[in-house]
Amino acid sequence: MSLEVTRADDFESALRAAVRERAEAFIIPSDSLYTANRVQLVGLAAKYRLPAMYDFRDFTEAGGLMAYGPSIQEAYRQAARHVDKILKGVKPGDLPVEQSARFEFTINQQAAQALGITFPPSILLQVTDVIQ
Repeated sequence: MSLEVTRADDFESALRAAVRERAEAFIIPSDSLYTANRVQLVGLAAKYRLPAMYDFRDFTEAGGLMAYGPSIQEAYRQAARHVDKILKGVKPGDLPVEQSARFEFTINQQAAQALGITFPPSILLQVTDVIQ
C-alpha cells in the first residue's frame, strides 16, 4: 500500500488510513517534508502503534523505531571536500559523483519497548547505534 502525503497536515489521515487497511508497519522515504516534520511524524507513528523505518538517524533520535541510510555527517564531509576543490579551481563538472560509503543502522530501544518489539541478536549485531 502506498499513501500520498503532500503536506504535514496529511500525516494523521494517512496513518489512520494505514491502520484501517491493517498495515503492520511502514517505511518513510527520504523527503524534506518528512525530515522537517519528523517529531510530528514519529509521534503519530507511536500514537497509532505502527512500527516505522526511516532513512536517517535524526528520526530515531526523535523517538522513531529504526533508521537505515547514509550518514548525513559523511555526506556533509563529502560536500565540503567538493567545495574545497571548486574553490581551488577545479571545475564542478570535473568532480566525480560520489555515493556515501558509510551507512548507519540505528534503533531506538525505548520505541521498540513501547511497541513490544524485541530485536533478535542477529539484528543487533548489525546495528551501528542503539538510542536509549
